[in-house]
Amino acid sequence: MKNILYSAAFLLLLSACNVSKDVQTPKPALPDTFRNAAATKDTTSIGDIQYRSFFADPTLQTLIDSAITRNYDMQIAVKNIEASQLLFKQVKWNNVPQVDLNVSANSSRPSDNSLDGLSLAQDKISTKHIETYQADISLSWEADIWGKIRSQSKLAFANYLQTQEAKKLIQTNIVASVSQGYYNLLMLDEQLNIAKSNVRLNDSTIRIIKLQYDAGQVTSLAVQQAEAQEQTAAELIPQFEQNIAIQENALSILAGQLPEKITRSTTLDQITMPANLSTGIPSAMVSRRPDVQSAELALVVANANVGINKASMYPALRITADGGVNSFKASNWFNIPSSLFGIVAGSVLQPLLDHKELKTQYDVAQVNREKAVLQFRQTVLNAVGDVSDALVKIEKLNQQETIAAKRVNTLNQATANASLLFKNGMADYLEVITAQSNVLQSQLELATIKRDELSAVSELYQSLGGGWR
Repeated sequence: MKNILYSAAFLLLLSACNVSKDVQTPKPALPDTFRNAAATKDTTSIGDIQYRSFFADPTLQTLIDSAITRNYDMQIAVKNIEASQLLFKQVKWNNVPQVDLNVSANSSRPSDNSLDGLSLAQDKISTKHIETYQADISLSWEADIWGKIRSQSKLAFANYLQTQEAKKLIQTNIVASVSQGYYNLLMLDEQLNIAKSNVRLNDSTIRIIKLQYDAGQVTSLAVQQAEAQEQTAAELIPQFEQNIAIQENALSILAGQLPEKITRSTTLDQITMPANLSTGIPSAMVSRRPDVQSAELALVVANANVGINKASMYPALRITADGGVNSFKASNWFNIPSSLFGIVAGSVLQPLLDHKELKTQYDVAQVNREKAVLQFRQTVLNAVGDVSDALVKIEKLNQQETIAAKRVNTLNQATANASLLFKNGMADYLEVITAQSNVLQSQLELATIKRDELSAVSELYQSLGGGWR
């Protein structure tokens, strides 16, 4: 009994030892504030806001809800979580001894010249067959001396957490993609209305020029140029209608639905940006973004792989036991206690010839761990860059929108003045056509800038780790 206790204590002591030391998650160098972020002491971030609170448009909320529920990428991510959860539960059983039940019966006819055949003849047994009947339970257990099973559990758990982060990442991407697609749809609506309005404006101009042509005040060239300007605007209408249908189809598919028309009651001008676009502190963003969390978990996986491969190079202690009933006659098979047997054995297995291969696998695992550290640092760096890019986009697009809006207002006034002067014979038709062409292009450009600014806000929300709550 003392020997058994000493052996058990020795095994527990060895089990407490780690054959490899984990590399801790590095602390990346982070700025105090993001570049282009407004100077403020506010540590809150829009990344902490739920997407239904951040995107107030009801139609957009419905589209996002449908996409999160029905999008196939999201459904696949959920199945990945379920699979990794099952694997993690299975790994927990690695510490439990393996138990097998075996029931067998066999009969063999040995050669007369074999040792068994000669023995049967010498013993003058009437049968020339050897029969064996056995029922036994075997047990096998490997002591986790070097932490191999613990490393396997860490690896499985980290993989499980990675699938959860992958689902979060898919959701943030879906929220951003749906919102940006919706803003693009509203921009196309606005541009379609601009093109139709410009066609109506050109119609009015053509009627006046035709009256002047009938009166002999202008040549047919004036009529042709005015009609060409109208056709330029008219050509945009089917182009925008085509793009609208394609964008509706894309949003429907993203939401897991068949392509269909999307009913909307909001215009581009009615969409407003949140008043407060606070980014918070970079360290909080790092802990919130799913891709950063996944990269950190990848280092946990790499540490576990190093531990598993290192432990494989050390001796493995296995304890086996086998017991049951055995008999040469079926009638005596379960004759207790005569048919009882039992075997207990312990073995130590040390790899020899394949040690070089195991050493190579261990070295590769160490290299992969170093890669995981670098990839984590790169992911953090890219995350900070994403936020900074989104901030500068919002700032500069806001400035562009202000200038573009003033330009549209100026050109609207110029178009009205040119039309009035033309009617009173104080301007020629070229000035009117030029003014109408300029206002068309400037209005289309303003709609594009508004769309880009709203999309940049979605990018900022996504880059701060928002959307998965």
